Amino acid sequence: MTEIITSVSAAELPAIGAALAGGIFAGRYYINEQARALVVLSPEQEFEGAWGEYGQDLAGTHWVDGEANTRAMAEAGSEIAKKALELGAFIPSCLEGQLVMAAKHAGLITDLREDRLYWLSTQCSADLAYYVDFEGGWQYHDVKGVERLVRPVRSLTILQ
Repeated sequence: MTEIITSVSAAELPAIGAALAGGIFAGRYYINEQARALVVLSPEQEFEGAWGEYGQDLAGTHWVDGEANTRAMAEAGSEIAKKALELGAFIPSCLEGQLVMAAKHAGLITDLREDRLYWLSTQCSADLAYYVDFEGGWQYHDVKGVERLVRPVRSLTILQ
């Protein structure tokens, strides 16, 4: 089994769009004042499924922290969340989805499908969750029982 790295030094951080930790580096962001590097996994690790159960309100879902969201989803029984975690990855949050979109728009990530919609891990309500359209770059919400694609990501701590 390949070891998954969980941190990278700031000096070793590649340019956005370069290979990093089994995927492509999509951008730098912060969670609780901790610098993070977002890594988008390959299309071969993409999968499809429903977000979760309609009417189930999850406590502790965030606009920023997709890993925390994905763990909350898995604890509530979400199959896509469990599958992402098995890959050593998670479903991106709304913020993380925008970082991926920005890298795509800049031509640095080129393998995202524009004919399908991708789930994000941010919940809108007990009935709805957010998704992203990589053709237009917008985010919206839909009922949790709809099947959509998932492109797993990883977040590495950036060491100073």
